[in-house]
Amino acid sequence: MLIPATVLTGFLGAGKTTLLKRVLSESHGLKIAVIENEFGEENIDNEILVADTKEHIVQMSNGCVCCTIREDLRTTLQELAEKKRKGELDFERVVIETTGLADPGPVAQTFFMDDEIAESFLLDAVLTLVDAKHAAQTLNDRQEARRQVGFADQIFISKSELVSAQDLDALQHRLKHMNPRAPQHIVHFGEVAIDQVFDLRGFNLNTTLEIDPDFLSDGHHHAHGEHCDHPSHQHDHAHHGHDHDHQHGHHHHHDDDVKSFVFKADRALDPAKLEDFLGAIVNIYGPRMLRYKGVLHMKGTDRKVIFQGVHQLMGSDLGQAWAPGEKRTSKMVFIGIDLPKDIFQQGLEQCLS
Repeated sequence: MLIPATVLTGFLGAGKTTLLKRVLSESHGLKIAVIENEFGEENIDNEILVADTKEHIVQMSNGCVCCTIREDLRTTLQELAEKKRKGELDFERVVIETTGLADPGPVAQTFFMDDEIAESFLLDAVLTLVDAKHAAQTLNDRQEARRQVGFADQIFISKSELVSAQDLDALQHRLKHMNPRAPQHIVHFGEVAIDQVFDLRGFNLNTTLEIDPDFLSDGHHHAHGEHCDHPSHQHDHAHHGHDHDHQHGHHHHHDDDVKSFVFKADRALDPAKLEDFLGAIVNIYGPRMLRYKGVLHMKGTDRKVIFQGVHQLMGSDLGQAWAPGEKRTSKMVFIGIDLPKDIFQQGLEQCLS
């Protein structure tokens, strides 16, 4: 049985530790091992720890296990898996809390590239915590923050009570442009339902591709960066002069380098052409491709084909059969840094049979 792992990432001060403490101290009866990057802004308080903290791995009062990374992640994961096998530690899942500006990419890749890790662990999801108060500034200034958003399977927005409703709306739109496949949840002081945190199966090859429906309907022209007249942007035009920066802030999301691109087609895809094309783009743009996933209508099979990837690593699988009468369409979403949409679009269209 593989041990599910969750990566918790997010801006400095966004409340990752608060969220983690709640998840750890709640009486859900789960035994969780937490791997914490040592130089986090605030380590888990000693009150919820039992043993002497000089020890590398610490048992917690509710049966959870906590350890701080001194070596690399791989070593820590192997050590945990080994102690579990030997019966020295009892835990069912792992949460990895990354530091404020870490890129979750390499952490996610560890689970796919490393055979020893892949034998013991399964990456379940990347959760990104966004601090509503500082989000606009942080997203403008730090590419790492934008990457964290692009990588997320689930986005939690904290400190929303400190901003106006319209700023929150604008932030949610901006995040949706960067990542239309991650559901967004507003959280207060780290209060999160456990089913929004665990067993999200963000990396499993399954036949669901959740893309925010707004993004697909009115959002498609948004994706091309044209001026949009969504209600959250309309109020800008009523203000004059003094509010100039505020307006700029609202339209700023068109300039984010982390963007998403959705491709949809009804005609079947040619498997050989698609494999060649995807192989080529991953080869060239892989480092800039954060997350991508598709549920595809392929020539020559009555089953859905699912593919997904992280950077250069791509996997695909046959899913369930198309149901009788179900409309067979391909739908893909690519999230990355300045990906050339036109090249993707044309290339994918040439793969249609």
